[in-house]
Amino acid sequence: MSTLVEEQLRAEIVEAGRRLYARGFVASNDGNISARLDETRLITTPKSVSKGFMTPDMMVIVDYDGNKLAGNRDPSSELPMHIEIYRNRPDVNAVVHAHPPTATGFAVAGIPLTRAVLAEVVTTLGSIPIAEYGTPSTAELPAAVRKYIKAHDGLLLANHGAVTCCRTVTTAYYKMETIEHFARISLVARLLGREHVFSREEVERLQGLRGMYGIAAPAPLCADGSSDGTVDQVLCQVLEAPESGSERLVPGVSAAISQARGPHRASLRDGVEARVEASRDGEIRLTYGELTALIRDAVRNLKD
Repeated sequence: MSTLVEEQLRAEIVEAGRRLYARGFVASNDGNISARLDETRLITTPKSVSKGFMTPDMMVIVDYDGNKLAGNRDPSSELPMHIEIYRNRPDVNAVVHAHPPTATGFAVAGIPLTRAVLAEVVTTLGSIPIAEYGTPSTAELPAAVRKYIKAHDGLLLANHGAVTCCRTVTTAYYKMETIEHFARISLVARLLGREHVFSREEVERLQGLRGMYGIAAPAPLCADGSSDGTVDQVLCQVLEAPESGSERLVPGVSAAISQARGPHRASLRDGVEARVEASRDGEIRLTYGELTALIRDAVRNLKD
């Protein structure tokens, strides 16, 4: 690879690191970025350096086994996760790992970003599952990522952060922006008490737009309205989207509790039970008022 291309990659990595730091996606020495130099070498960020204050000369060149070939510093200890992605995704030329706060909050809570609620996210990233927890800097983390990376360009890492990959450093960074943007919108919608999700039929329409707009995706979308867990996320991007013969937007399970509000305590309880029954992941969300109403109802029943 020419010296000019290497210089360009160094500059792109520095710029991506600066943006990650400026947006609060990393703190202190968090995060790491890498890119393919050629068929035998990668270029990556050094460890123990803030991503907001890197310079091109700080970059480290390694082989695909993680051995350092050039550079005055050592590579990140999380480099094996990057190498695992490159091994499983020959179409990928760059990897970005960061800890965007809202998305990482979802990862800590064990809530994947898999509901089909934003058209732009459905067509670009598809679903964003959570890779099982693996201790950072150990072989557990690459193993956890391996399960999903063939079908996804973006993953949450349980109790850790997020990782994205794409054809260039800049586009991999943009995918990290998309994940955090989606997480913020999802959080606001859930705090407001409801999410209207796309129907399975609408997801199929949006998948058609991928080809129309030339969006390269590692795997097709699989709109899954069932809870049997039979869809293989290694082969497709599983989205939570219920079947609907007439509606493009379907009220999410969180809306059930809003409809059950009122003086009739049994309606509130029934709404919660209906939501638990409808939930795919056993997740329950209540406002403070709803929770206190249920507790009050339970206490009254005990007194009776």
